[in-house]
Amino acid sequence: MNYKTLYLILAVLGVAIPCMFFADFIQENGLDMMAFLESAFANGATAGLTSDLLISSFAFWALIIEMWRRDRGPAQWAYIVMNLLIGLSYALPKYLLMPN
Repeated sequence: MNYKTLYLILAVLGVAIPCMFFADFIQENGLDMMAFLESAFANGATAGLTSDLLISSFAFWALIIEMWRRDRGPAQWAYIVMNLLIGLSYALPKYLLMPN
């Protein structure tokens, strides 16, 4: 399997798997952002995973902004939007999949 195939598979999984969990949450709680934040930091395990994801996202944004500053790579702002709306598990493999 080549890297492009791997990145494509990871991008698809990066949409599908988190969306299943988000759909379950929304079905149980609606679009209650306070409940979402409380759940994201409910205990040490979830707080650690949430913190890791946030720091990784910020590092990805720094890379995207640096690439934009250097005028290299595809439309960088779109990957930040993908990260915010879908998640890092989609935006990062999608970014790696695109030609730079």
